[in-house]
Amino acid sequence: MTWVYHAKDASFLLTAFLPCSLPVLKAQNFKKMENDQNDSLAISQTLDNYFKGIYEGDVALLGGTFNPGTLLFGDVKGQPYAKTLDQYLDGVKNRQSPKDSGMPFKGEIISINVINSIAVAKVRVQMYTFNYHEFLSFHKIDGHWLIVNKMITDVPE
Repeated sequence: MTWVYHAKDASFLLTAFLPCSLPVLKAQNFKKMENDQNDSLAISQTLDNYFKGIYEGDVALLGGTFNPGTLLFGDVKGQPYAKTLDQYLDGVKNRQSPKDSGMPFKGEIISINVINSIAVAKVRVQMYTFNYHEFLSFHKIDGHWLIVNKMITDVPE
């Protein structure tokens, strides 16, 4: 069998197909936007627990925002920073919490970018004499958004 292409046939098919497909395309885009908003909201809620856990020194709450095996990297006061999740949580457990110190604390979400089941949040944490800028990688695991990697740097104000 031989196929012959005729421009008028293609334009007729395109004209006939296009009105039928637009509602579907709009519905898919709307559904995707709705999912992105729901996912961003869920990540924001995880970040609220993250900030609260840091502020209060609540290792159980803070640990619940991470996937086991998460690694943390960066620099603090110009020095390399590399820890396992267990090392990080142990440090939080054995320090005075910002809440108990009476020192100012601020956790701020700068941005959240979601693609399918992965996301990156850029946040800022100000506590003690530190001004941390962080990139937190998330993965949606069993319907929950968890931090799977933490990159941190301390920036003078």
